[in-house]
Amino acid sequence: MQRFAFMIHPLKVKDIARKFPLANIMPESVLEGLFRRVPPLTVSKITGIRSATGAEAEGWFVACPMTARQMVELPEKVVLDKIIQTGRKAEELGAPLLGLGAFTAVVGDAGITVARALGIPVTTGNSYTVATALEGIEYAANLLGQDLQKSRIAVLGATGSIGKACARILASQGRDVELVGRDRVRLEELAAELRSAYGVPAAVSTDLSESLPRADVVVAVTSAIDAVVRPEDLKRGAIVCDVSRPRNVSVAVAEARDDVFVFEGGVIEVPGQVDFGFNFGFPPGTAYACMSETMILALENRYESFSLGRDLDVDKIREIQGLAAKHGFRLAGLRSFERAVTDEYIHRVRVASGRVKTPIFVSSS
Repeated sequence: MQRFAFMIHPLKVKDIARKFPLANIMPESVLEGLFRRVPPLTVSKITGIRSATGAEAEGWFVACPMTARQMVELPEKVVLDKIIQTGRKAEELGAPLLGLGAFTAVVGDAGITVARALGIPVTTGNSYTVATALEGIEYAANLLGQDLQKSRIAVLGATGSIGKACARILASQGRDVELVGRDRVRLEELAAELRSAYGVPAAVSTDLSESLPRADVVVAVTSAIDAVVRPEDLKRGAIVCDVSRPRNVSVAVAEARDDVFVFEGGVIEVPGQVDFGFNFGFPPGTAYACMSETMILALENRYESFSLGRDLDVDKIREIQGLAAKHGFRLAGLRSFERAVTDEYIHRVRVASGRVKTPIFVSSS
């Protein structure tokens, strides 16, 4: 039996009630401040993971008691210290590998400092997140009949670890990529790399309202704590893969734009009869890609710091994708704003965007 731990935290104050229902009666500002003073928690035991190879794994969810907003706004050292304390909780449980989830994988140097401070290896799960996001885009494009080779793809948050890796892989496939972010110097450096290595134009923009309306596909991977993509930003017929948690795409897009296809990146079917012992908002038997990377490494008996830092190794992205297939992890269809994508949703987008009106059967296989 292989073992692991995975670190979670509440994205928003209301998420604390997933573990502590009584928290619903407290004012959010009071609850957020009190929760920060709570020591790291063991949330649940994870059981029932069984690889296609017959290997088995179990693990624990451990919680870092800080919201996403606190992780962004509090001093970096304060946040890292809390993450390291939570990592030590995983060590106490006997986990030989720790995965970092959500903003715990973003703070500081994306896991490097945390790994150095602990006695067990650490992974952010970002390699498998990249692999499944790109797989999801291919899948969505096939459903909608869109030719990615003729599409402009905007990578929103292109200088982050996930965004940069997505941009490199897309450019290596000859895609028309536009790099979008806040730091023009870093964007230009990445664009120059992509032009030199792959001969693609690799446009650069720091203005969402300028870049997104001309994008046929958007990969949203920023570390913003509030939604940054609005209904008026998107081109008719756009495909949007929102990898970020909290999500980058406003729920107003779902309400106002029938002509765009928005899905959440990295929803993975876990092999076996997995019981997470905790409701983090996904259907039974499914997990985030970052969680899944940690499980895959445990099943493979690869107790190593696989995905760390802000410069992911493309070869490792391909490797973890192969290991996922070996152990029976796969994309669990597509979800949009926490609901499964249905035939009706696909058809509605196709009609509203002016595509062919023939319905397409949606399969998760």
